[in-house]
Amino acid sequence: MLIGYARVSTADQTLALQQDALQKAGCSKIFTDTAGGANPERRGLEEALEYLREGDTLVVWRLDRLGRSLKHLIETITKLQERNIGFKSLTENIDTTTSGGKLIFHIFGALAEFERDIIRERTKAGLQAARARGRLGGRPKALNEKKAAAQQLYDDKRHTIADICKTLNVSRATLYRYIKTAPKAPIEEDA
Repeated sequence: MLIGYARVSTADQTLALQQDALQKAGCSKIFTDTAGGANPERRGLEEALEYLREGDTLVVWRLDRLGRSLKHLIETITKLQERNIGFKSLTENIDTTTSGGKLIFHIFGALAEFERDIIRERTKAGLQAARARGRLGGRPKALNEKKAAAQQLYDDKRHTIADICKTLNVSRATLYRYIKTAPKAPIEEDA
């Protein structure tokens, strides 16, 4: 059974073109969404995926109507294949129920994996270059600029922890973490 899925990004757009193409392709049921591609919540797609049974084929007008990104598209189609459900894109003429369609899909998957590997390699190279220049990654600590003031206020027993936190605009946990790990100043002795 062919099951269709159509999506438009805004309420101003119409589903008619996609629905007509899906009906012409022989879809017996069509699920729809009106949501941007980046919007993770798509009720129509979720309903379509739940409705599909082994041996069915999910049909879309174009690839970008199904996936928010290439990664999402590949994940969705892979899940369909694991359930023995085919996938067909009318505009790109991809049909995973045929050997040629499977080949095209696997090429897309390989390209997506290649892209992820290149991004990972660039990130590692950038971090190494930054470390070589003495820069450390990670989020800056909240008290870096306030260390001396925090230690001084903490050592002065006239201030409550709540007052110190409010003054420095930090949480109790952050203050305690700093105080616990801060090096103690040497105690000067009177001669």
